[in-house]
Amino acid sequence: MGFLFGITTNPLLLARSQVSCRIDALQTLASKAFSLGAQEIQLQAWGGTVDSYLETGAALAAVDPRVVVKVPIVAAGVTAAARLIQQGYRVTLTGVYAQTQVLIAAAIGADYAAPYLGRIHDLGHDGCAELSAMQRSLLGIQSQTRLLVASIRRAEDIATLTAAGLNTFTLSSAVLEQFFNVSATLKATDEFEQAAKL
Repeated sequence: MGFLFGITTNPLLLARSQVSCRIDALQTLASKAFSLGAQEIQLQAWGGTVDSYLETGAALAAVDPRVVVKVPIVAAGVTAAARLIQQGYRVTLTGVYAQTQVLIAAAIGADYAAPYLGRIHDLGHDGCAELSAMQRSLLGIQSQTRLLVASIRRAEDIATLTAAGLNTFTLSSAVLEQFFNVSATLKATDEFEQAAKL
């Protein structure tokens, strides 16, 4: 569409789509994404230990230079992520729920930290306010780490967060449709088309 940059996934989304967490399957997925014009794809390492995150993360990064390796922001994941970054790989720390976690991502030099907006709302918190505070923390320490906002359910939340300086979001097709489902615009477009037939 001209304004979408890349694709991100994780083992849960893959399982829902009946795609195995295997390097060859993800290599096929990445090739398809790049053939469709994706500039970047984020693929998540798995295994639950430092060694397994390192092994799967390095294998994923080897698929293509445009791969960003996602790693859960748990102790083993952060340890592995720091080593992957030292080896020159791009990394996203995912599963972020707390402001302190973005400081960890910044400290190890992660490209992205991925907070789960909708799930933070589900916990009874003001997700937009918490993500805005995360952004202020990153700005306060002049970090280059970017927030990659995930678990978005409403297009309006993106507008709120961009006003707070956030600029990187993952969208489902359902949320993307909300951007175009503006009744006044649809009505005006229909009027244009009717007028063009005169």
